[in-house]
Amino acid sequence: MGKFALLFLFLFTTGIFAALFIVPVSSVLVYQMVYFVNPDNSWWAASIPGLRYSFITVLLMLFVLMINYKDLSVSSPWKKQPVFKWMFAILAVYGLMINFAIVTEVHKTFTYDFAKLIIIVLVAYKLVGSERALNACLWAYVLGVTYIGYIAYSVGRDGQGRIEGIGMIDTGGDGNMTAAAMVPALIILTYKAWVGNKKIKFVAIFCGAFIANGIVLINSRGAFLGAVVGSLFFLFYMIFSKYQRAGQRGTAILIILVALAGTMYVADEAFWSRMETLREVDDGSKSGSHRIDFWIATFDVLHDYPMGVGIQGYVELSPNYLPEHYFEGRKIGKAVHSTWFQVLGEIGWLGFAFLLALLISTFRLSRNTKQYLLKNENYNAYFKMLALEGALLSFLVAASFINRARAEMLYWLILFIAIASNIYYLRFIEPERKNPKAPGSVEIRKYE
Repeated sequence: MGKFALLFLFLFTTGIFAALFIVPVSSVLVYQMVYFVNPDNSWWAASIPGLRYSFITVLLMLFVLMINYKDLSVSSPWKKQPVFKWMFAILAVYGLMINFAIVTEVHKTFTYDFAKLIIIVLVAYKLVGSERALNACLWAYVLGVTYIGYIAYSVGRDGQGRIEGIGMIDTGGDGNMTAAAMVPALIILTYKAWVGNKKIKFVAIFCGAFIANGIVLINSRGAFLGAVVGSLFFLFYMIFSKYQRAGQRGTAILIILVALAGTMYVADEAFWSRMETLREVDDGSKSGSHRIDFWIATFDVLHDYPMGVGIQGYVELSPNYLPEHYFEGRKIGKAVHSTWFQVLGEIGWLGFAFLLALLISTFRLSRNTKQYLLKNENYNAYFKMLALEGALLSFLVAASFINRARAEMLYWLILFIAIASNIYYLRFIEPERKNPKAPGSVEIRKYE
């Protein structure tokens, strides 16, 4: 049995034991590990028992929640979290579309999968009820994509200059989807490297190197744009925020220089050649600008099907709305290649409005949390919220060029913000409303 197989089995069994007898959040960490490692798709899969590891971890989370429900509900009630109602609204529209979807069986199957994801998000929200638990989940995410970066380094590019066949359970081995899920970790690591001690800084640089190298090897243009936008968002606040600690601006500039140097070191000619196609919008074969045709065709589909056409419906109907040259030598249709237009095509204008409401609610919740943290001078947590916002923003940019409307990573990034808002804000505002003189029990940590 290989070392990776042994390590996986050790962490899997240890995590189950810890979840049952020590701390509930361990069940979430085990789920994250299984999600990112994707043992069934690993080269060492033959060395481990053929169990349904993901299913086992979900049952573990549900069981741990059940036996701790009373205590967890006090600190993390679902009804106080505004983002969940929009998740249910989106799920309801997908459920309604079972009756109208073009490809009914496909739509039904993926709607059930989406319902399972929403349940997992709800369960994880209650199980991750402290700052330490949230930090553990963020590190589990970072280490998970670091492992994927290591796999990308080990496998190397194929004859097309890309890496396919690796990644999380719900990516199907698609390189663009995998890279989009890796990008937010870079923003989180930027925060960790900034506020952490020397050991944390070393780990952050180590993980960041594998993640960045993996993104470069995958050669995803959308992921590259997402990394740029998310990083600049967070670094902008580091440089220009009036809430400064000693050397903060200098640290931000150093991070930028290190990032540029690291990019120049790991990026090869194939990477820069692909990134240069972002400017060549006249040649769709090079730049992917033909996706604009796919996006525009969505409005034609909506004209005929205002409620949407369900999951896989756009692919099925695309030959009726796109020029014939897109289907030469193809037996199947084309995907829309954008999360925003994917939602429009699958669940129409109503579903798109609910998705926007979910994102607006998430960023509004984060804004309120940041205001509360500034009021209490908890600047470390304030910048953590900014890092989580930047992480979500980076994924949304990357997902603008691929179909990730029901991606686990999207909802986990929203979940991280929801959990942070509960830990730092929601659980304290009700006591303060009842007793305005109460300062709240949030931990205050000023910069020295």
